[in-house]
Amino acid sequence: MTVSPEATQRGSQWLAGAGLRPTRQRLSLASLLVGDGQDRHVTAESLFAAVRENGESVSLATVYNTLRAFCDAGLMQEVTVDGSKSYFDTNTHDHPHFFWEEDGMLTDAPADQLKIVQLPDAPEGAEISAVDVVIKLRRKA
Repeated sequence: MTVSPEATQRGSQWLAGAGLRPTRQRLSLASLLVGDGQDRHVTAESLFAAVRENGESVSLATVYNTLRAFCDAGLMQEVTVDGSKSYFDTNTHDHPHFFWEEDGMLTDAPADQLKIVQLPDAPEGAEISAVDVVIKLRRKA
């Protein structure tokens, strides 16, 4: 799998838009994440496998650190499933997710079909910063 010049350009623009310096590692990961213009839901491990398949030598720790930097810069959001597994989403708009339990796949759920009528009041001295909706699915028997 080779990253096209267009994918590299798109990745470079994505990084520049957030004010991140396009290091070799960041550019390699960014090109895989946004190079085709589609949103992605990845784990650090799945992105690590993709970058290795592309012939790059990047450590898993670098992938984790880079994904965290992308989140800090507002380029991605982290979605935690079951309190232990993190997915990283290039779609940073508020939206729900489907989580397929059998294969561990995270996908976008249709936001226009979700209606949250009321949230509980935040405790004294706190404010609600986000509401994450992960709808767990399993295949019918």
